[in-house]
Order: sequence, then C-alpha cells, then structure tokens
Amino acid sequence: MRIDFVTLFPELFPPVMDAGILGRARDKGLLSWGCVNPRDFSADKRRRVDDRPFGGGAGMVLMAEPLARAVRRVRTKDAAVIFLSPQGVTFDDAAAVRLSQRERLVLVCGRYEGVDERALRLFDEELSIGDYVLTGGELPALVVADAVVRKIPGVLKKDEAAADESFASGLLDFPQYTRPRVWRGRKAPEVLFSGDHAKIRAWRRQAALASTRRKRPDLIAAGRTRTSGESA
Repeated sequence: MRIDFVTLFPELFPPVMDAGILGRARDKGLLSWGCVNPRDFSADKRRRVDDRPFGGGAGMVLMAEPLARAVRRVRTKDAAVIFLSPQGVTFDDAAAVRLSQRERLVLVCGRYEGVDERALRLFDEELSIGDYVLTGGELPALVVADAVVRKIPGVLKKDEAAADESFASGLLDFPQYTRPRVWRGRKAPEVLFSGDHAKIRAWRRQAALASTRRKRPDLIAAGRTRTSGESA
C-alpha cells in the first residue's frame, strides 16, 4: 500500500510512520508513504495557503487552488482521496478493513477553520475520528493510517491477530493476562492454564461479551455484535 498525506506539517509524520508496526510494514515492503505540502503549490511569494472567509467571521480558510494542486500531484486512478474532517462519517473498524484493500490512499489534512467548500469535490469521501474538533487533520490521518495498515495481510506477526482485536467481531477484545500468575493477590483465570483450547475459546467469548456489556453497551444495543455462542 502507498499512503500520501497532504499536509502543511509534514514533520509530524516520520515519528509515527517510521516506528513500530508501521515501520516494520515499510521494512517488509508492504507500505510506502510520503507527504506533499500545499505551500509548495502556492502562488504567493510567502507561500500562503489561507485567506479570510467571505462574509466575515473568525479564523482563516484553506484556499482551494493550492490544495487542488497538491492533491493532483499524488492522485492516481486507483487512489482513494479522503479528507479528514469533524464533519465526516465516523471512521470505524469496518472502514479500516475496507480501506486496507486499496492500493493507494491520499489522506488530506485540513487546517484553520476549514477548507473552501468548492474544494470538497476533490475528495472521494470525508472521514471523522470523533465528534470533537482538533487543531488539524494530521492526528486523524495518522489514526486512520495506523488502523488501516494493521489490516493488511502480513503486517502483523500473525494474520489472525487483527481479526481477534476489539470491534472486529462487534465485541470488545477479551481480557488478557500474563506473568506472574498471581499479582498482588489477584489470580489469572484458571481456565487459561487448562490446556483445553475449546474451553479457553468459550471463556474468551463470554468474557468479551461481558466486557462489552459493561464498557460499551451501546454496541450491543445497536445490534453491532453477535450475542449468541457462535465463534467470532
């Protein structure tokens, strides 16, 4: 997969994209990425990309032309061009799976009070990571990139790991335990030491369901999870 970020702050990306799982994905040849800065396409000698909004109001607006030129630089026929915005559709695990099947993504990071409305036709879709406002779209773009790349086969050490994580089955992940067996008087569940894989799977399923009911009952209420004994 190739991911291009359209951003006014390209320096924010290497610490995340070159580290951990994302860095290993790059080293395996499963991921490449880059940044393009709209300032490089500004007609202004000071590289300005923002201006006052028509009709007045607080803040500045990202101009359409520098953004359009930046997107054009990295857009290809097979690329999905996505604008990160608090007004977009909420990004979730299903979206991560869907986007992981694309060969190229262009993630466009907004700034200021927004972008010129006429520039929205540049984008194939608009995504949000939640109902709140951030300084810019860089952090949401990194969130989307991280979630998507994890879904690419071969990125994780075990391909099935992504399928077992929270939300993949509609449930939160089951509780995890590691050494020591007893920590500050609290024991790990005995079933995990039984060696009976069927019993362990059944316990994990029920524990995940109980955790979801306790922490995120909205997932069950919304019908997003399977509550029967079927395997996830």
